[in-house]
Amino acid sequence: MSLDFASINPAAAQAHEAAHAGDLPARAQYVVVGGGVIGTSIAYHLALMGATDVLLLERKQLTSGTTWHAAGEVVSGGAFEDALWMARYSADLYGRLEEETGLSTGFRRCGYLQLSTTARMDEAYRRETAYMRSKGMTKEILSPREVAEMVPMMRTDDVIHGFWTPDEGRANPVDVTMSLAKGARQRGARLVENTEVTGFLLEDGRVTGVRTERGDVECEKVVLAAGLWGRELAAKAGVTVPLQAAEHYYLLTEPIEGVTAETVPVIEDPEAFGYYREEGGGLLVGMFEPVGKAWALDGTPRDSAFAVLPPDWDRMAPFLEVAMQRFPALENAGIRTLFCGPESFTDDISPMLGESPEVDGLYLACGLNSVGILTGGGLGHMMAQWLIEEHPPLDLSLVGVDRAHEFQATRRFRAERTVERLGFLLTHGSWPNAQPLRGRDVRRSPYHQRHVEDGAYFAATSGWEFPEFFAGPGATPTVEWGFERGEEHERVREEHLHARESLAMFDLSLMSHHLVQGPHASAVLNRVCANDVDTAVGRVVYTQWCDDRGGIIADVTVTRLAEDQYVVISGDNIHRRVPAWIRRQTREGEFLTVTDVTGAYSLLSVQGPRSREVLQSLSPDDWSNDAFPYLTAQQVELGYTPLWALRVTYVGELGWDLLVPTEFGATLYDQLREAAADVTGSFRPTGVGALETMRLEKAFRDMGHDIDSTDTPLEAGLGFAVAWDKPGGFVGRDALLKQKGAGPLQKRLVNVLLDSPDHDLHGIEPLFWDGEPVGLVRSGGFGHSLGASVGIAEVTRDGGITAADLAGGSFEIDIAGTRVPAQVSLKPFFDPDRTRVLG
Repeated sequence: MSLDFASINPAAAQAHEAAHAGDLPARAQYVVVGGGVIGTSIAYHLALMGATDVLLLERKQLTSGTTWHAAGEVVSGGAFEDALWMARYSADLYGRLEEETGLSTGFRRCGYLQLSTTARMDEAYRRETAYMRSKGMTKEILSPREVAEMVPMMRTDDVIHGFWTPDEGRANPVDVTMSLAKGARQRGARLVENTEVTGFLLEDGRVTGVRTERGDVECEKVVLAAGLWGRELAAKAGVTVPLQAAEHYYLLTEPIEGVTAETVPVIEDPEAFGYYREEGGGLLVGMFEPVGKAWALDGTPRDSAFAVLPPDWDRMAPFLEVAMQRFPALENAGIRTLFCGPESFTDDISPMLGESPEVDGLYLACGLNSVGILTGGGLGHMMAQWLIEEHPPLDLSLVGVDRAHEFQATRRFRAERTVERLGFLLTHGSWPNAQPLRGRDVRRSPYHQRHVEDGAYFAATSGWEFPEFFAGPGATPTVEWGFERGEEHERVREEHLHARESLAMFDLSLMSHHLVQGPHASAVLNRVCANDVDTAVGRVVYTQWCDDRGGIIADVTVTRLAEDQYVVISGDNIHRRVPAWIRRQTREGEFLTVTDVTGAYSLLSVQGPRSREVLQSLSPDDWSNDAFPYLTAQQVELGYTPLWALRVTYVGELGWDLLVPTEFGATLYDQLREAAADVTGSFRPTGVGALETMRLEKAFRDMGHDIDSTDTPLEAGLGFAVAWDKPGGFVGRDALLKQKGAGPLQKRLVNVLLDSPDHDLHGIEPLFWDGEPVGLVRSGGFGHSLGASVGIAEVTRDGGITAADLAGGSFEIDIAGTRVPAQVSLKPFFDPDRTRVLG
């Protein structure tokens, strides 16, 4: 298709014509690969923060990837703290950049209007509004009449509420990029176009330069902001980055009478999978359809620039018809173009950021999931700070590239998962219980077929299928995405209470296992772990790994299997982080190996007051308290199976985690089911939904949900797991000692329990202390043993926070606009003395 820049983004024509290749230096301190809004923003902010040797390399022309055709919304949809900060910072930067560079960004604060047309979307927006108001934002809730008065040409008879943010709007993506580029040049950065990076110079696991068709450039650090090309380019360095381009559509009309930036602000209509705004006196109608189409599965064409894809009118017609119902004037409007262009998406619609786990000094900043302009300013600031300080200035949980898995970059997985990512971005991702529908059944435990027969409702994480709850043999579970309590709530309640009263067997095959062994395994792990792992063989140690600021980068158990051998068990979301961090902390002259043995074991967690009886009935070994104390591990027999059993719990009950060799899994599971029926009178399968509600009652932390890299063990209430005086210390010890000696902590994680059983916590609900906002609920669920929703919240307060302060305060949690009284405590609300665990 021929390029009609003027009909899509006139500024792109100027970028196309102005491109030129400059002189290529032989060396730079920082090399930024990619000249879109993300790359230019990183270069600008590096220079702004004082970096004097910054080189940006663009394969074709600035903006020629996906930036040039972006819709340019600069809004703050989504209730995540880092994303909100990036969006608000971007709006502020775009509004003032012209004063510095003399180039306009085209930013206009025309306002941002979100429409709720169903009860579930209305609740999602009310929850989001409560969060944003607690952060000081102005966000108004409008009646249907007020929405109609604001946008007279829009049909509003199905609107429940409008959610209005007056100080947000839109910018011109090309103008933003050119202004950032000029600002970077003014501060000394060099930007070179028509220079393709074809590979990397690597030495001892570290990047030392980039290869181009015009020669090599040595450097200290590289950041890939290559957008569509991110996956293929990273693969040249042996780095896995699961990105895939998808077709993205918007319609541009000829001018329509009455359409101005004031009469048609940025509007999102998520249940219709669409968004709208004024463009050139007409309407821009954007679509994030629930079933999209992947593009260039075998790799982005090397010569691609300013790509325009042939539109599929038949596929998009149903969504355009819906848009015409919302804006009847579209029926008679002239059409300028139905634009189709590629945008890159990730498996979980969060960006890929940070230092790669495979190659030191190689950073990623790609996979922006169609929100590059929205977050570009803030993301550039964060990445520049990260590169200079070598520490992430944000929570890594949702965005760190090391959360991804190799299989997610396979062609088949990308083909299947990508098609639903657009709909999840705008709509389906709003629900706390939404699950991907495609790219499923990738990884299954040996217990999977039994789960199917028991009527499991499966959720997925890192490709693993795991049972959330069970509907019963022969039954089909039903789950409706949203906030209403349905079958899931009742089934989880039954399983939760049965586990507390008798027994549960949780399939936790999704947990990551790494075998660390060698002559220096103990020395390196003891330096990495905040707790002391130089213990007797058979000891299980719960510990955090910290960076040198004391921030938690991993939350793990480390079990000593032999003098020179340990197994490290972690969550699936930090799977690639574990070996990378050990490698980076291993000093010259030290030798050890780290082996991923996740697939070798299928972890089965047997928990509950009757767990000892059931296990003893299958084993010749002694499972009594004296013979098998808490936080120890032993090699035992269960039926035919020799295995390691670890006496630990994540639900606050007597129990053991069994490292079941995968080939024995199906047999042992059947034997345990039979033993449970014989000992307790019946066997009831238990899903991970009950594990989640039980661990929240007990206030056990979950890495990436309750705790993250912005927390220290002291703030997280995990100081008991720090060995302050162990020989040699540990990474982060100095920072933690400084914090410990500075008086009462000003930030702490606390446990919350609602006074009313009629409301549900899902996370991101604002917490108020004596009427003032002091924090957010990070994780929540219904505490079926406590009779109300329970959660873990972050509290920040000048002057410090003590147990006495909390005891004397009055607390409320804002749930979708309703303030609900709550209890707050540093101790768990369930079994605070661990009587059940130690029984």
